[in-house]
Amino acid sequence: MTAARQIDRTLAALADPHRRRVIDLLRERPRPAGELAREVGLAPPAMSRHLKTLRQSGLVEESHPEFDARIRVYALRPAPMVELMAWLEETERMWSDQLTAFRGHLEAKA
Repeated sequence: MTAARQIDRTLAALADPHRRRVIDLLRERPRPAGELAREVGLAPPAMSRHLKTLRQSGLVEESHPEFDARIRVYALRPAPMVELMAWLEETERMWSDQLTAFRGHLEAKA
């Protein structure tokens, strides 16, 4: 997958406030799907759809504890956020360069 496509998927996944709340919770520690549903205030089927989107975007990964394969534990994957941060930094540099050039142009005319 290209970097641009991954960034698109990351931003699309983060567009929903419930999914952003899940990301905030997972920043603290990995959590079971049921706990995430309770914390976010969603019914399990709705949480399942959000977790599927987060998995497909690569933002989270799913594992199963050895003692019960029915339980799904979710954890963050850093790679998509690293790519997003790199893109944001590159974009910020571009805008900074553009504004500096514009400022120089205005000062030269004055």
